[in-house]
Amino acid sequence: MPAPAKVIVASALAALLFGEPQAEQIADRLGQSTLLAPTLLAFEIASVCLQKLRRYPSRRDSVLAAHTLGQQMGIKAVAVNLDEVLSLAEETSLTVYDASYLWLARTFDAELVTLDTALAKQARRRTPYPGLFTPCPAEAELGSDSTAPLLEGQIEA
Repeated sequence: MPAPAKVIVASALAALLFGEPQAEQIADRLGQSTLLAPTLLAFEIASVCLQKLRRYPSRRDSVLAAHTLGQQMGIKAVAVNLDEVLSLAEETSLTVYDASYLWLARTFDAELVTLDTALAKQARRRTPYPGLFTPCPAEAELGSDSTAPLLEGQIEA
């Protein structure tokens, strides 16, 4: 039986590809799952890559290699229903980009893997599926700029 699908958000993929501190936790969480993302993921990762190239020109080869690795991971790019995503963004106060990931997770009944605290909060509040998303650590443990990954546990009631 194949591993369940997971929706990977750009923040989590970028951390994984570019060796950020949360990379190991994210890799463990993803395991052998089928990975899904909205088609915009490629553009978001390319943008992160460009920022890294500008910030660290001496690391050009490794940054480009990481970007190439991301393209070879077999992440299934899925077109989203923009009317539904726009409605979800309006309802949740998320950006259309973030709402695209949330919409995809809901549509495919998939776990959302993200480092984005605002998206994680909305995922926990808005999901109609028990156990669909994994929660962030307790809100008190998170600063407003926290990038704690969504790992283990179940949805708060």
